[in-house]
Amino acid sequence: MTTQVPETKVVDKKKVACDGGGPATGHPRVWLTIPDDTGYVECGYCDARFVYKDFADKS
Repeated sequence: MTTQVPETKVVDKKKVACDGGGPATGHPRVWLTIPDDTGYVECGYCDARFVYKDFADKS
């Protein structure tokens, strides 16, 4: 059995919501804020990575 790589999403806002993708495979909706210094944040539930558009080429 292989482990899936967490999803990476490029976003245009620094505050994003993550719910894991749906009712059957999801998790409670959480709001995440992308820090100015790193340009990305990872969801604590599903490890999805949200990258701010200005940092997309750097991460």
